[in-house]
Amino acid sequence: MLQTTYSNARANFSALCDTVVDDREVVIISRRNEKNVAMIAADELSSLMETAHLLRSPKNAKRLFTALNRALEGEGEAGTLQKLKAEVGIAE
Repeated sequence: MLQTTYSNARANFSALCDTVVDDREVVIISRRNEKNVAMIAADELSSLMETAHLLRSPKNAKRLFTALNRALEGEGEAGTLQKLKAEVGIAE
């Protein structure tokens, strides 16, 4: 995580945006007498918001963590995207 001042962020805005997107860095911008602001790539924010949404329900969070643990322990069998689409009836 990088930290910079508001003045520096304003003076180097384009380069700072490139760093956020290209290097997947979060940048904290310090503002005088105001709360700090974070810059994060839009797709990264979208992913974080989706994850938070999926984990909001305790029942769903438990189900997802159980599935993750099974995968990490090598349980179950790997499948392909085509096989999954066929199972749920999604045509290509």
